Amino acid sequence: MSTNSPNNSTLTISPFVRGQKKKDFYATPPNVLLPHQSSNSKMFSTPSSQNSSLKFETGLAEDPPLTQADRLRLWRHDAFFQHHYTTAEYVGDKVLSLTNDPNDAFWLAQIYYATGNYIGARTLLMGPDFEDSIACRYLAGQCLIKLEEWDEALDIIGDVNPFKTDHSTNKNLDGGIKLEASMCYLRGVIFSRQNDFERAKECFQEAVLVDAKCFEAFDELIKNNLLTPKEEWSLLNSLHYEDADINGDLVKLLYTTRLNKYVNMPSFEEAESRLREEYNLGNNADILLSRANLLFVQCKFQQCLLICEELMERNSTNFSAIPLYLSCLHELGGKNKLFLIAHELADNHPNHHVTWLAIGIYYFSIKKIGEARAFFSKASTVSPNFGPAWIGFAHTFAAESEHEQAISAYATASRLFPGSHLPNMFLGMQYLQMNNLSLADEYLSSAFSICPNDPLLLNELGVVYYHRGSLENAEQYFLRAVTAAKNLSADSKVWTSVNSNLGHVYRRMDMYGKALQCFKKVLKVSNRDVNTYTALGLVYLKMRDLTQAIEVLHTALGISSTNRVASDLLKRALEQGSGDSKDFFGKTERLGRLVQQPVGGLVTETPLNRNKGNRISSSGVNSEYAIDVMVDNLKKGAESSDEEDVMEIESD
Repeated sequence: MSTNSPNNSTLTISPFVRGQKKKDFYATPPNVLLPHQSSNSKMFSTPSSQNSSLKFETGLAEDPPLTQADRLRLWRHDAFFQHHYTTAEYVGDKVLSLTNDPNDAFWLAQIYYATGNYIGARTLLMGPDFEDSIACRYLAGQCLIKLEEWDEALDIIGDVNPFKTDHSTNKNLDGGIKLEASMCYLRGVIFSRQNDFERAKECFQEAVLVDAKCFEAFDELIKNNLLTPKEEWSLLNSLHYEDADINGDLVKLLYTTRLNKYVNMPSFEEAESRLREEYNLGNNADILLSRANLLFVQCKFQQCLLICEELMERNSTNFSAIPLYLSCLHELGGKNKLFLIAHELADNHPNHHVTWLAIGIYYFSIKKIGEARAFFSKASTVSPNFGPAWIGFAHTFAAESEHEQAISAYATASRLFPGSHLPNMFLGMQYLQMNNLSLADEYLSSAFSICPNDPLLLNELGVVYYHRGSLENAEQYFLRAVTAAKNLSADSKVWTSVNSNLGHVYRRMDMYGKALQCFKKVLKVSNRDVNTYTALGLVYLKMRDLTQAIEVLHTALGISSTNRVASDLLKRALEQGSGDSKDFFGKTERLGRLVQQPVGGLVTETPLNRNKGNRISSSGVNSEYAIDVMVDNLKKGAESSDEEDVMEIESD
């Protein structure tokens, strides 16, 4: 049987598939007991570890008897599956000498490939007798990829799909993966290694469109963020699931759980429910990991961590789950657990890129930024397409306010992962901190075009418009951020900062009633936030409600007696109450409407910029100047989200 049809798979030339012209099934021999075993003994058996001759000699009458070459092929395969590579190579070489068959050359090259002899496999496969075999060309391409001979690999498999005709959509009958799809996938791998990500994306898409069972190509598209969320869902609906026969519906449901979690939430929930109830896959590791990814997007880090820990207990080397597990530990401040897993990975997998990521996140968590940067860099060197390492590397510069270096690193991540909105969003945040509103708007808008449903991104866009004085647009983006957070069922504690920003917008629009509602929502979740009480006190002052203003400002100082802004506001309120200040309200209203640049980096702490280390100093600042600075900073609202609040080491 030849594999010269691109619609075939390598199953066609397996010696374990019998009667493929008549039937579409595996005909494997029954279990055979060894002489010293009883009938109730337990045995681990594989198709090739059984007595193959018994089936073929006493089985179906229409099966022809095995030839000498057939028996040698079964011997070769059984040795290969039991990892007796020396035996498999020895016998495989004799089979090839007897037959000079391209299929036997393919299987002997498989043995070479398994033992790391890529040059030997490539030399064998490109012999003049075998170069017309599609299977041989495919495996030769695999060998050249291992040897990093990208151009020669493209020469072997072609830089475009030579089988791209109407017949390429024909269904293969052996149940395997079409060789045409596999070659499209290899083509994508080569272009990816050459940093031609647009052509790589096209090849991966073509591979999975040719055969929906080519999960390797689908996985490359999703995990490397080569597609936007909209493109992911479009591809999902374009696949030919009949390629998977009766498993077509199952494949579609499984693929659905892998897609971006910011969009089409009902479809994800339905797919997960059906996989759990109809297919009993609710406990499957991949399904649990998809749920954990959703919880992370919703900022439900504790729940996400519990699932990750369950997955780690099952398999401590689940490298798909480890980056998410590390991110949860960072968000929750689990420094001890970060240290332990980093130490275990370093002991057991010292050369794996996830190991370097784990060490980098640990150092980042304990504020050793230089060391963290070195390990993130190492992770990205070991695996150039590993998104979390690039994002973490860029975050180390952002954490030290080294904006130019951070921008360069985020820009590289944006080029490597065009389907992810995170690099562009972080670029916008860097420019926002540099007060470059034009470039901040450009990058944030670019991120918005990729993913318009991320509450954090919507919040950042609102901040840009706030600083520009476009309060109506700022209001719309903050409202959309609140709605998006509700649609994601995001943790309310995380998104209180959006309500705080919205409160400042309403304060500047003189919509004091709405401003009070927003600040009170924040206090329901975080009733010990001194900045919210201070902002609330300012609103009461502008409403000329001195009693409420004095009360909340006293509460603010009860939380933090050293808060200069609350102290100055309270002093002014008390002066007004005693009649000592003649024009406090008028002055506050005038100052509240001024649009100024940040004054000397003096930024009032708010839920969105907490822990940045910028505070109004009490030394050398007179009361009148302090109130001007206070009003100016409160006028700007909360600044862009704190980097610690938005740290996302893995991209979903």
